[in-house]
Amino acid sequence: MDVVMVWLLIGYMFLFIHRPFEFWPLLGDLHFERLYIGGLFLVWMLQPKRWLPNGQHLAYAAFAFTVLLCWIMSPYADKGERVVEDWFKIVFFYCLFVTVVHDERSLRKLALGFVFVMGIYMTHSLKEYMAGRHTYRMGIARMIGIDTSQGDPNSFGASIVFALPFAALFWKTSTSKWMKLGVISYLGLSTLCILLTGSRSSLLGLVLWSLIAIWRSRYRWMGMGFAMIASPLLFIALPDSLQNRFETIVNPEVGPENARVSGENRLEGLTKGLELWMQNPATGCGPGAWRPATHSKLESHNLYGQIMGEMGTAGIMTFGMILCFFWMNLRWMKHDRRAHPERANDFVYHLTGAVGMGIFLMLFEGNFGHNLFRHNWLWYGGFLIIARHCVEMRPVPYQILISERWRVPRGVVYG
Repeated sequence: MDVVMVWLLIGYMFLFIHRPFEFWPLLGDLHFERLYIGGLFLVWMLQPKRWLPNGQHLAYAAFAFTVLLCWIMSPYADKGERVVEDWFKIVFFYCLFVTVVHDERSLRKLALGFVFVMGIYMTHSLKEYMAGRHTYRMGIARMIGIDTSQGDPNSFGASIVFALPFAALFWKTSTSKWMKLGVISYLGLSTLCILLTGSRSSLLGLVLWSLIAIWRSRYRWMGMGFAMIASPLLFIALPDSLQNRFETIVNPEVGPENARVSGENRLEGLTKGLELWMQNPATGCGPGAWRPATHSKLESHNLYGQIMGEMGTAGIMTFGMILCFFWMNLRWMKHDRRAHPERANDFVYHLTGAVGMGIFLMLFEGNFGHNLFRHNWLWYGGFLIIARHCVEMRPVPYQILISERWRVPRGVVYG
């Protein structure tokens, strides 16, 4: 694959995540992002392209059709136009990179570019926070992202949590000391940003991921001991306002009343989603129509309530298809890894583990946030599809072909 195309794709990731045109008005006035995506599309047209055979494409296509159907059928279609438009921009980028990225080297660069872009995003946001840019909510000053689209403290914190497995990926697959130092710095920066957002759900996601990562490590007992020492020290180092904020996770009485109400809204989002589903069981109230449909000032703050309420049975079924194909692809990669223990430490298998953990964290965070239309669902699916293709194209030794011919996946090259 053309190296230029890889860098252009990473550049689009930067524009999508960091969104400098929302921070610097001049870029917004020039519509720089439109010029960039136009140039990217022209280069893509010149590249050799093909769809990789995978059922997950079908699941995404079914979900895309469902989004359009639910939007058209919605009595609040004008309210959801922005959500639908932004989501199809994500679909467009998904189509670009899954049709041209077909080799392990390009896939590795793309995954590394994603982590690097997240590092820039957090660094710039932290710099602005230190300069006084923040939002005052729930009685505390909370760090926000540099952009306005996903810069809300909870959304910003969630973005960081979902990217954590990909940082750990490069710790496992690189022998470079500089790379490992970069990963340590990235994880430290992620932890600091999550704490400064005051996002309780993001902190829970960070803790959950850390515990799983430590337990899977060969140094689990040492890691557990370090975590037990470091955690209280980090908590003590926080300002009193943030300490009280995070303490409300286990003791709601120590915080202000609005903090307790905020926690209850997560459960209310699920119940309201059920109510909307019962009112319009086929297609819900429409994507992006939660507020006008519920007469609420807040979004659902719950993935499962959002699916039921905004997209009804059609959304539940097609989103379930996406999850089903995630599971099938992850399971296939797991079985192939066991069948070839000599290749167990290859990058593509660790990437698969990062995707699986990322999806798990998104489902977990879905209990506290409405992340149905996030880019991560499509980007991570694309990474997984390409990783499986790279494995399927590897030659199989002749002796394995003879002894285990019935187990060889279709499309594998025999050597």
